[in-house]
Amino acid sequence: MKSYRKELWFQAPQRRQLINITPQVEQCLAESGITEGLLLCNAMHITASVFINDDESGLHHDFEVWLEGLAPEKPYSRYRHNGYEDNADAHLKRTIMGREVTVAVTGGELDFGPWERIFYGEFDGKRKKRVLVKIIGE
Repeated sequence: MKSYRKELWFQAPQRRQLINITPQVEQCLAESGITEGLLLCNAMHITASVFINDDESGLHHDFEVWLEGLAPEKPYSRYRHNGYEDNADAHLKRTIMGREVTVAVTGGELDFGPWERIFYGEFDGKRKKRVLVKIIGE
């Protein structure tokens, strides 16, 4: 069995942003040489997320509105966590959107359903953050 590990780095220019990272993850799969196995992709920061969904701008807008309704950024005083950093809402948004995804690898391809893509969700941006890609298989 083979194992492959790579860190992808992202720096979102805004506080919140959804980035389709499917091409970068597919590049990792090609580099790995693994054709049958499992791919794990996870955010390495507690104010960011990795999730699978549709790459459609209306849906991305809906995520923003929905998440902001559940855990609004302001007022900062709303959250006990806020002190050194004003990012309690980002921690909550990450919890809702999840930490990682696992995708089957079949025939050297990500074994997706229709419209599925992998996204990096940034909820406290403007600084460099990592995503881990780990692939195991043959």
